[in-house]
Amino acid sequence: MVQTVLTSAAPRRALILGATGGVGGAIAAQLIRDGWQVRALCREADPATSRWRYACPAPHFVTGDAMDQAAVVRAATMADGVAVIVHAVNPPGYRNWSSLVLPMMDNTLAAARAAGGARIVLPGTMYNYDPAHTLFIDEITPQNARTRKGKIRIELENKLAEAEVPSLIVRAGDFFGPAAGASWFAQAMVKPGQPVRSFTSMAPGVPHAYAYLPDLATAFAGLLAMPERLRPHEKVQFVGQWDATGTQMRDAVRRLVGKDLPERAFPWWMMRLAAPFGGFPREALEIEPVWKHPMQLDNRRLVELLGAEPHTPLDHAVSVTLAGMGCIDRTSHAADFALA
Repeated sequence: MVQTVLTSAAPRRALILGATGGVGGAIAAQLIRDGWQVRALCREADPATSRWRYACPAPHFVTGDAMDQAAVVRAATMADGVAVIVHAVNPPGYRNWSSLVLPMMDNTLAAARAAGGARIVLPGTMYNYDPAHTLFIDEITPQNARTRKGKIRIELENKLAEAEVPSLIVRAGDFFGPAAGASWFAQAMVKPGQPVRSFTSMAPGVPHAYAYLPDLATAFAGLLAMPERLRPHEKVQFVGQWDATGTQMRDAVRRLVGKDLPERAFPWWMMRLAAPFGGFPREALEIEPVWKHPMQLDNRRLVELLGAEPHTPLDHAVSVTLAGMGCIDRTSHAADFALA
């Protein structure tokens, strides 16, 4: 039988898988600020603690591997267990993604069962949908992905829907934020660690959905604070920063650096040439349709629950992100950065 409330044995205790990454770290930080007891599983606990970048205490890092079921179960059940497990983890370097993603979720499911029915929390993606035939996404939009990665994400979510433990999926667009190193913004659009000299557009003029991680983490924490209102397998969409013209992100960066930066197009042609050899080019090419076709998220269910979606103005969000990436002077944005 699916549980829909926090277990009495583990109120406001959470386990984060992927707390050293952008979305997992942001969620962990917001839960800590909200008074949760947070532990995090990672391969090296001491370095993870010393590298914690957020303006709050670090979670209790526990050494272990998300691909080791015994380690995940142990982390979820130690010290009276947890009520929530945030599954924000991917295989290292995205290697062997196809063969490892689903077994990793199996480990999380086993841990949730062992913890007495902990709610599994999953940051959802838009890869589950065929961008050429999906304009709007809500919780009942048919998942019709044609790519390998999208089909795996569908299977991942199906596992949660069929599980005997509760779950929460919050679907959002492409992440950006001051600690989101593994993002398209930080890895392709703007170069970290140096002044901004150009901006790379993934698909100039095509509307696109972005998610500012501090806002997204606030939404996750808000939803987890009301377990009694969540459905057993809750799915909501997070609108985030909707770039309605496909130029608003570029223009925000230009305003913040104070000059008309040259715009470059992402070399999808190069990805196509290199894709047969695997690695990043093959993974990137699967995402190309998501950039070439606009898909907009419908947040009515999220607003029904929270009252309003957390939203930071775009220029403010981009300024904090660029400061966190070392692209603009952080001292002038120190107060903003501390909030992220």
